[in-house]
Amino acid sequence: MTVRPPAVAGKFYPSDPDTLRGLVDSLLAGVEVPADDALAPAYVVPHAGYRFSGPTAAQVYARLAAHAERIARVLLIGPAHFVRLTGCAVSTADKWATPLGEIPLDAIGRNTLIEAGAAAANDEPHEPEHSLEVQVPFLQAVLMPGTPILPVVAGPTPADAVADLLAAGIRRSGTVLLCSTDLSHYEPDAQAREQDAATIRAVTERAPDRIGVRDACGVFGLRGLTALAARAGWTPRLLGYATSADTIGPPDRVVGYAAFTFC
Repeated sequence: MTVRPPAVAGKFYPSDPDTLRGLVDSLLAGVEVPADDALAPAYVVPHAGYRFSGPTAAQVYARLAAHAERIARVLLIGPAHFVRLTGCAVSTADKWATPLGEIPLDAIGRNTLIEAGAAAANDEPHEPEHSLEVQVPFLQAVLMPGTPILPVVAGPTPADAVADLLAAGIRRSGTVLLCSTDLSHYEPDAQAREQDAATIRAVTERAPDRIGVRDACGVFGLRGLTALAARAGWTPRLLGYATSADTIGPPDRVVGYAAFTFC
């Protein structure tokens, strides 16, 4: 039994379990989910520190909480910030740990992607990576106990190839896809909002070729999801948008955050 330990506890989110659970619960409580909300097959969530992007991410996780009994597993895709990677890689660990405990990985889904040649088994890019880890405490708070996850990191990969991977990964009933990405990085607030507005339009209009590498750090996963949405006839809808200037950061150098649903 192999367990990936947390790499960014105490940095991107609190390392104390009670403090972490209290913060997650307060972020979720700040979201009012419409009574007619339906569980979507896919969502986009940001992945910065909770004090920066937590309110935006909670727009998605409050909705997952409302439908937890219908979710059998979660496929996560995000970027590899620290390890050079071409293509996509899955974690071979049996479980991932956070201060809230351990969460199992979906071994069946992992083997499916490996056998299809859609992803390689490679733990190296997962070990230091925060883009997927920061999603896990939210998932531990909202999912039914024991619900597995399948973490995938994506390096440079054509959008259609990522769309193929995602389609294979969500084929089993009850699978929800989460694409982890932030938007523009380190521009003045007004410029960031203009750039992010164009990226949001590209996503909602299902135009992956209009999403540039400087528009989203998780660009390869986001392009793949947008391409899959075009194939599947899903309608992307923006749930929330903010920059770090809306929460705690200075306005002269911000990061953009968006939450989407695809249904």
